[in-house]
Amino acid sequence: MPVAGKPGTLVFRRLRKRAEFLAVRRGEKRRGRLFLLETMDRGDGGTPRVGFTVTKKAGNAVQRNRIRRRLKEAVRLHAAGDMAPGNDYVIVGRTEILTAPFGTLTSELSRRIRGSR
Repeated sequence: MPVAGKPGTLVFRRLRKRAEFLAVRRGEKRRGRLFLLETMDRGDGGTPRVGFTVTKKAGNAVQRNRIRRRLKEAVRLHAAGDMAPGNDYVIVGRTEILTAPFGTLTSELSRRIRGSR
């Protein structure tokens, strides 16, 4: 299901099935302080897809959901424009996202998605 932001923003779809998440694990991994970004080129040039996951090591359900919500909002507002067509992204959130300023989170996410170090 497409997720559309404000007019003029890039449209992306969500990864929902376990098989889709597992397929992305075979791709490139970009590690960071706040999250792990896994990316894979599907090769079809279609709409980019993104999935979010947070492991139980990150805390209880309330903390994991807060991490996931912050990641979703950062992608929706800032990082969606950096996503390449035909790519799948899985973002594995870490506990540090809860204390990081939102501006830092968005800039780090955009930088990792673009592939710069």
